[in-house]
Amino acid sequence: MGNCALQRENMVESQIRPSDITDRRITSAMREIPRESFVPASLAALAYMDDALAVAPGRSLMAPRVFARMLQLADIETDQKVLIVGALFGYSAAVMSSMAREVVALDSNAAAVKVAAEALKVHGIANVTAVCGPLTGGWQALAPYDVILVEGAVEQVPLQLIEQLAATGRLVAIELAGGVGRAIVLQKSGSDGKGGISRRIAFDASAQLLPGFEQAKSFAF
Repeated sequence: MGNCALQRENMVESQIRPSDITDRRITSAMREIPRESFVPASLAALAYMDDALAVAPGRSLMAPRVFARMLQLADIETDQKVLIVGALFGYSAAVMSSMAREVVALDSNAAAVKVAAEALKVHGIANVTAVCGPLTGGWQALAPYDVILVEGAVEQVPLQLIEQLAATGRLVAIELAGGVGRAIVLQKSGSDGKGGISRRIAFDASAQLLPGFEQAKSFAF
């Protein structure tokens, strides 16, 4: 077994499985997808570290165990369309490609999107579309989405993302409040999507705050 394959196996056995990941699709995909192919070449040796990995100015890949828990929380079904906000070099999209019908991988870093598209092609992943644009705007051209996964932390979720959910769609993110991060699910209800939005806190988690998702400042006069 090659060194990277051994590191992948160790990641699954020592980081993912002990984190209450029971969805075998996740462990199977994370055992299969070469994470080192979806980070800058200079960081390939660190691809399987048990922590967030800084890959671009102000941007990090989630720690593998955090990403796996977020993915399990998203509860993606095989016939669903998924939008990943903050997909960077495409690792999360590659993992989700075997779980969803269609994946849209959005990032604001044009160089990262180009690398993602090339890496996905090399690995024969055809149901992922890598697109470049402002993260807070989502990707309206291919909406609506059954699931939106925000790959990073937010202080507030923009209305534009909520509006791009399908009628019973859900958004999964790590919400920062008072310096504490918690994984949340925002769920649309009603067959027409007009039944409102429910909010559920799932577990404590940490991730780097995504640019543009800061809480709007209020001023007292």
